[in-house]
Order: sequence, then structure tokens, then C-alpha cells
Amino acid sequence: MSTSPEHETPSGRANPTVFATLQARDAPALIDFYVRALGFELTARYDGDDGDDLVAHAQLNWPEGHGALMLGSHSPDKQWSREPGTSSGYVVTAHPELVAARIAAAIPELGGEIVRPLADTDYGGREILVRDPEGNLWSFGDYPGA
Repeated sequence: MSTSPEHETPSGRANPTVFATLQARDAPALIDFYVRALGFELTARYDGDDGDDLVAHAQLNWPEGHGALMLGSHSPDKQWSREPGTSSGYVVTAHPELVAARIAAAIPELGGEIVRPLADTDYGGREILVRDPEGNLWSFGDYPGA
């Protein structure tokens, strides 16, 4: 697959073109969880203007593909607002064992829980299901979809 120049990072890697989006009660802590426990890469973070540790916008890329997520601090007065902890996502990884081990090591310190340990699925993959500290559900597995 080729990409046009406006969809490439400075390294030549394609920029994500589909983003999961969510809001958090404690966006800095959730960003830390996603980076340290789940393995996302913090690509951009813009804090609020009032110095109260609010995150106006953050982008976290998945290092194994073209997916990413965007998140910010919960803003109940905004038109696009949604309740924190109500999102879910599936992330494809070529290394579910490594992801599961990183998650298991980080959860005691960073919060969250393993809802379903790494296991074989009925559709031919290996997958782990995790609840982040805000309540969002994330599944990491090697099933790439049809």
C-alpha cells in the first residue's frame, strides 16, 4: 500500500487515518497507562491553557500498524462529549504474548485489570482482554480480521 505525502510522518511511515477517540477523568494517568502498560506511543499532547493538568488533545499511535487513538480530558459541556470509561477497542498485534506480559507487569502499579487472560479464541487467534483504569475495554490479539 502506498501513501500520499500528506499521510506520511517525517520517517516515511504512514500516518494513521482512522482514530479511536475517548475522554478521560484523569487523562495524564490514562496516557501513562496506555504507553507503559499497553505499548502505545505518545505522538502528541496539548495541555489545557489554565494549568490544571487537563489534556486538550493527545494522540497515541500503535507501533505495529496504522491505528491510533485520540483522547483528552472529559469536557461534559462540549458538544462532542461522551462519558469516560464507555469505550472499547480491538488492537492487532503480532506478539500477543509480549503484550500480555507487559500488561501483567504494569497493572499492579498503574491500575486496570485483566478481564480475560491471554487465550486461544474460537476464531483462530490469541487474545487478552483488559479494562483500563477508567473502565474502557481493550482486546489485544493476533487475529487480523477478514
